[in-house]
Amino acid sequence: MTTTAEAGASVEASPLPPGDHAIATRGLTKRFSGGQLAVDDLNLAVPRGSVFGFLGPNGSGKTTTIRMLLGLVGPTAGSHELLGVRMPEGWATALPKVGSLIEGPAFHPHLSGLANLYRCDAADRTADPRTSRERIGAALERVGLTAAAGKRYKAYSLGMKQRLGIAAAMLGPRELLILDEPTNGLDPQGTREVRTLVREIAAEGTTVFVSSHLLAEIEQVCSHVAVMRAGRLVAQSSIEELRDGSGTRIRVETPDTDDATSVLTALGLADVRGDDGEVSAELGVLAPESICAEMVGKGVAVRGLAVMRPSLEDVFVQLTGEGFDVNG
Repeated sequence: MTTTAEAGASVEASPLPPGDHAIATRGLTKRFSGGQLAVDDLNLAVPRGSVFGFLGPNGSGKTTTIRMLLGLVGPTAGSHELLGVRMPEGWATALPKVGSLIEGPAFHPHLSGLANLYRCDAADRTADPRTSRERIGAALERVGLTAAAGKRYKAYSLGMKQRLGIAAAMLGPRELLILDEPTNGLDPQGTREVRTLVREIAAEGTTVFVSSHLLAEIEQVCSHVAVMRAGRLVAQSSIEELRDGSGTRIRVETPDTDDATSVLTALGLADVRGDDGEVSAELGVLAPESICAEMVGKGVAVRGLAVMRPSLEDVFVQLTGEGFDVNG
């Protein structure tokens, strides 16, 4: 169910049973030393096995939230769990199961992709050096970079660099993958590569948490979404619930607009609007076919009938009061 925050109110975490959240926060807050309130009373719930889109305009608190989740900055207030483990007490238990890519990959430009991954693996105290070769080879294959493993990183395309960053995040078995703006700055081909990879990783059972301001990408890969505005969570739900709860309308094309308006009003539909050759209203709980049957039964000539669901852009502009970058 979609939950929307009023001014000064919190959006409650979804009531999943204990252990069913890959990420759960309670009142998570970050105020920087200069007084800026970057994240305010965040109650986030990420179901295990989901591809979860963390959305908001630039500056809405997404990256600060991710940094708190991973222990890169400390919260001012609140608490959180990763994979059912309380933080920060459970870092040693949870973090080896979490892969992340934050604000783009950073590798040595003169080393090959393969050599860079060996350095990443060697820096991980939990990684078994006896299995490095096997794990690195599997990570390169997973992201489609086996053929380019010996190529210097500086010669990689942007899409290849992002895929190498994801490979580094997946060197060990991960239950949760956190990606901060993984398609930022990519051309259409690179974007498709990363999108396909996210789908494949999720299909293998890994929960994927994707922070982005690109609505088209989130709509294509995510099952659930949360929306941030100025440091506050204004909605979270499945994408379908979010769209269904945001004013689905029925539109009737007819020359009998006055009669059609009367029928829709008599059926109790809200926000009935009539125009030349067209009448629309909020659909509510009535089935479109029953509305059409009522129209015909009352002698209204129905030329066409359509159910109009709001786009994600419509929903997010409604929630945040500002536009999003839809296509990147």
